[in-house]
Amino acid sequence: MWGPEGLDEVEAELLGPPEELKGRDVLELGAGAAQCSRWLAAQGARPVALDISHRQLQHALRIGGPFPLVCADAGALPFADGSFDLACSAYGALPFVAEPRLVLREVRRVLRPGGRLVFSVTHPIRWAFPDEPGPEGLSVSASYFDRTPYVEQDEDGRAVYVEHHRTIGDRVRDVVASGFRLVDLVEPQWPAWNTSEWGGWSPLRGNLIPGTAIFVCVRD
Repeated sequence: MWGPEGLDEVEAELLGPPEELKGRDVLELGAGAAQCSRWLAAQGARPVALDISHRQLQHALRIGGPFPLVCADAGALPFADGSFDLACSAYGALPFVAEPRLVLREVRRVLRPGGRLVFSVTHPIRWAFPDEPGPEGLSVSASYFDRTPYVEQDEDGRAVYVEHHRTIGDRVRDVVASGFRLVDLVEPQWPAWNTSEWGGWSPLRGNLIPGTAIFVCVRD
């Protein structure tokens, strides 16, 4: 599943036709509980689920799956050059690093020539709107061009959650400067069947402004 809209890989085939995933080595970045790796393994792929959070990987371990779990920084991947055919990330890793090009260059390094990276993030336009699912979330409240990160701190002032804003142009330049070719940029529309509402996500907002941006990149 690439985002809250409900676009799944069976429908989208952004990594390629499911029948062609069998035997492919796939790296999932910011895997969390490794839901994507679990689906990939079911298609016959050989995924590796990587996350910097040991706690998230503990969830993945409890759920189980026939693939390795790796606790590591996405900006310093512990893999040899050309280890993977594909890489993917659904709302993982890239929104949470200040220097996304470090991650993208590392992913390019571990991909084989012709390898594909697909990653999804919150659509940058959402940063200009309040994170509300109702009508109050439809009025611009901040500058789209303000790249100040969103930071949550604990009572001692330590950052416990940080998310970085990049404009669409920033993301495209990051991809290209890191040695990838951008072959598609997908902005899923909110489907009629999805009546879910949580956080800032809702049919009301999803029918008017995009919520997810999916970048499809190739390492030539």
